[in-house]
Amino acid sequence: MGEFSSFDRENIKENIKKTSLDVLVIGGGITGSGIALDAATRGLNVAVFEMQDFAAGTSSRSTKLVHGGLRYLQQFEIKLVAEVGKERAIVYENGPHVTTPEWMMLPFHKGGTFGPFTTNIGLRLYDFLAGVKRSERRTMLSPEQALKKEPLIKKDELKGAGYYVEYKTDDARLTIEVMKKAIEKGALALNYIKVTNMLYDDQGKLIGVQAEDQISKEKMEIHAKKIINAAGPWVDKLRDLDNSNKGKHLQLSKGVHLVFPQSVFPLQQAIYFDTPDGRMVFAIPREDKTYVGTTDTFYDGDIAHTTMTTEDRDYILKAINYMFPTVNLTADDMESSWSGVRPLISEEGKKPGEISRKDEIFISDSGLISMAGGKLTGYRKMAEQAIDTVVKQLKDESGILYQDSETMHLPISGGEVGGSKGFISFKEQKIQEGAKLGIEEATAAHLVQKYGSNIDAIYAYYQEKQKEADTEGIDPVVFAQLLYGLEHELVYKPVDFFVRRAGALFFHIQWVRDHKEAVIAYMAKALKYSDAQLKEYTEELDTLLYEATHPVD
Repeated sequence: MGEFSSFDRENIKENIKKTSLDVLVIGGGITGSGIALDAATRGLNVAVFEMQDFAAGTSSRSTKLVHGGLRYLQQFEIKLVAEVGKERAIVYENGPHVTTPEWMMLPFHKGGTFGPFTTNIGLRLYDFLAGVKRSERRTMLSPEQALKKEPLIKKDELKGAGYYVEYKTDDARLTIEVMKKAIEKGALALNYIKVTNMLYDDQGKLIGVQAEDQISKEKMEIHAKKIINAAGPWVDKLRDLDNSNKGKHLQLSKGVHLVFPQSVFPLQQAIYFDTPDGRMVFAIPREDKTYVGTTDTFYDGDIAHTTMTTEDRDYILKAINYMFPTVNLTADDMESSWSGVRPLISEEGKKPGEISRKDEIFISDSGLISMAGGKLTGYRKMAEQAIDTVVKQLKDESGILYQDSETMHLPISGGEVGGSKGFISFKEQKIQEGAKLGIEEATAAHLVQKYGSNIDAIYAYYQEKQKEADTEGIDPVVFAQLLYGLEHELVYKPVDFFVRRAGALFFHIQWVRDHKEAVIAYMAKALKYSDAQLKEYTEELDTLLYEATHPVD
């Protein structure tokens, strides 16, 4: 496997500088990670620069569903539904540890957006277009059956429900596992490297970038035959650098999700429901939490730092209490939250929820290839299209032939478990192995689900580093995950570990509070933080902890 350790940052940087790059990808979210993997598997020399941490933007702040886009049927986006529905199954088979089938119930009430007839037709069409396997095809439920599955939903004027399968995921883990597989296949990637300018030849063609290491402040020039802008919400910022931000552009939409303990919102069944203002919202049980979202409002603020407002919070609370009238939730019941932006391709006169989620490729006169729009579910297909574009250009320019994409049946890192069926027995076996090491069954199950076939590395750290963990005052399971993150997942800052590699800020916020002091102290020592870095990185995590539980107006 290639280098992906924070202790090797300088080596990785030097390798990028001295490699003759075919492709430089700007952006380390799910799209950039997918592009890196597709490029590397075709034999292209590819590097990725991410100005924050991998998945720090939209790719860690989605609804955490690899879903087939049922609601796009309402907008008659038949092709989109067919494509992402099929991609959903591919994502699941290639990474069953980070993607899990989840039966979703769509209740319909008198006067609501959906009715029994239209829901039945829509779900049947959805099954057909998305190629849904027989065991996961939709069924229709009577009001009594719907209430039995979820007693909390509104009983008044309930006419029944549709019942179909979606797939829930850990979006940030999915992103890092795709990137790790790209590294394994020969890609090079670094977080905290910001592209500051573009480099051109005498004919005005793009030949490279100027970049700055956000940690060391080192400036560098990197050349590449092709440059792909996969910066998500920042796509237009890079097009501005290239003086090519013309014609179609992005319209950003903010989405907020709230998290509640099951003790106050004991949801037992994932629900997709319509709100009083005609929008659709998800309520999903996850571990011992229930999360609900999302809002959908135009956004023109700081892309790197979106926050929940009082209005966002109260909108979701109102939606919850409308569909689940007996829970009577208040702001005090909320345990955590997250906020992010969707990079949509602008369509004049449309509300955020009405704008298409389809993706497009923009190619500027200088040659910058920009990936705009798109969905988490369709990341692999977007990557294939991007590298198809690159290899066609390379063939036309130099006659070099590259093979077709081979990612359709390629497990991502952690996904080498024999597909979705193989993962069931794999997980049982690894939970038992964890129990023999002294790890509680529930904890082992959580770890196997998070790390998949990489679990052996976690177990090895757990076994071999018990004494050091004790010396550092860190729980040995936490220490094993931290060491794995530092040495195999390019964790550099505390937020990288707590927010994106562990996913704990959103679903286990008390876990972050409990372990942050000891973890930060160890990271400061291991990575040789300066006093200024230690202060900055601690404050960064503390700010996110505060904003997860408090509106910022």
